[in-house]
Amino acid sequence: MIANTTNFLPAIEIETNPSPIYAIIWLHGLGADGNDFVPIVNELELLTEKPIRFVFPHAPERPVSINNGYIMRAWYDIFSSDFSCHQDELGIRGSQVAITALIEREMQRGILAKNIFLAGFSQGGALALHVGLRHPLPLGGVVALSCYLPLAEAFATEASVMNAAIPIFMAHGSSDMVIPIANAIASKEKLCAANYRIEWHEYPMAHSVCGEEVVDISNWLQRVMNDGHQDADQSQV
Repeated sequence: MIANTTNFLPAIEIETNPSPIYAIIWLHGLGADGNDFVPIVNELELLTEKPIRFVFPHAPERPVSINNGYIMRAWYDIFSSDFSCHQDELGIRGSQVAITALIEREMQRGILAKNIFLAGFSQGGALALHVGLRHPLPLGGVVALSCYLPLAEAFATEASVMNAAIPIFMAHGSSDMVIPIANAIASKEKLCAANYRIEWHEYPMAHSVCGEEVVDISNWLQRVMNDGHQDADQSQV
């Protein structure tokens, strides 16, 4: 099923089976829209039997400073290629509110917080990290592709204790000229120092997604979802 939602952020929704028990909210990169990652639903072959609702929201349109103020879909403004300097805190936190609302809607639809995953590429991946690690309820996991941890200086005081053990998949291209891999490694090391569980992958690619990466994401999601079911089964014994 594919539908356009209107009450929250506009989004494309795809359900792999009726009555989904998982939700994956997938955030696109700068200048793209929710359609950008729709094909990944079929590419994640190991998930075809799981009842999952994929939600691909469209970011608001806004002027982007690094692109000479050109108006495009963006989760927040970017002022320069130095992602640690002069960040658009207002934009980041505004998008945090909008994505948190999507998480809450999935819970209202009957999906447990621990079965809700945030995923994203580039700016979308940065926002997935930002929101997922701050959410007050334990989520299923975060997939952060070709990105970095925004507002890192505020992270230590804002991180949610409830998501201290959240599984994180981080991946980056070794030839990425848009977000250099050094930015991602610095973010990974900061998270590892805070004892987060991170599965890290590097690929010989630029600022993009490759087939090997999709296979690794699929395997990771399958494993994390299965582990979550085992934990639930044990808690009921």
